[in-house]
Amino acid sequence: MSDAAAIDALLPQTQCTRCGYPACRPYADAIADGSAALNRCPPGGDATITALALLLKRDKLPLDPDCGTELPVATVARVVEADCIGCTKCIQACPVDAIVGAANLMHVVITAECTGCELCLPPCPVDCIVMVEAPTLALPRLRANEHRQRYVAREARLQRWDAEERERRRRHIAMDPVAAALDRVQSRSP
Repeated sequence: MSDAAAIDALLPQTQCTRCGYPACRPYADAIADGSAALNRCPPGGDATITALALLLKRDKLPLDPDCGTELPVATVARVVEADCIGCTKCIQACPVDAIVGAANLMHVVITAECTGCELCLPPCPVDCIVMVEAPTLALPRLRANEHRQRYVAREARLQRWDAEERERRRRHIAMDPVAAALDRVQSRSP
């Protein structure tokens, strides 16, 4: 196991971006190559910092306050049903596909899949999402491997959809001279 993989295995897999990286694995890569400190994970808190320091044989540091604070209990998101307008912005923001619903219908968080990352909070236009204490059976820390797999699967799906859309556009442009001209003009714009 590479250093980055061993580091990633110790991270809580919330994919919360509080460390300044887009997900847990890029943060693990940065720790491994020495470009990031091992104390930038609020969800992992003191336990993760201690484990990383032991693994890497480095000094233990206090949690970097610029990244946030460690919560005393694990939390998960919950949608307040009466307030949800079905905008789907929370679904798009969730890094592990833990929110389900459809446009103009209420959404719901699958508690056992929620990492507590809080990335669904900012895009919600009606503030209908609240963070609540995680039930014991759904503690995000106990499900880190599953959350990593869900994140990787979501990222692969989004990349596949993007590639399919680019191919669809390429075919459309190839068949339509007006679309080809518009694409050339748009590609020159900053």
